[in-house]
Amino acid sequence: MSIEVEGKVIKTDEEGYLLDPNDWDECVAEAIAAREGIELTDMHWAMINYFRTFYEEHMRHPTMHDWVKTLGRFHGKPWKEAKAYRDFLYELFPKGPVQTLSKLAGLPKPVGETEE
Repeated sequence: MSIEVEGKVIKTDEEGYLLDPNDWDECVAEAIAAREGIELTDMHWAMINYFRTFYEEHMRHPTMHDWVKTLGRFHGKPWKEAKAYRDFLYELFPKGPVQTLSKLAGLPKPVGETEE
């Protein structure tokens, strides 16, 4: 599979993950989002940047537990309950927050337990 972005063909696997992470930029993220049926908001971009930074620092994807503990706390009072924040994430990314954000952030496909 592939997507075309600004006249350049970007190769992806059959699920839409970039084959070469160096192909990622914001325009590529927009194209992936369009293919996933997502209109990117400031909240989406903040999460994409969180995923990219977390992966760069830890060389692994954040688990749902990591995510809820760090960003849920950062986003404040409405998200003190982990379940409420998790539900919010699934509203933004109904096909699976970790998987979808990994695609949008240009990261490899998550393998193993990402939902813990």
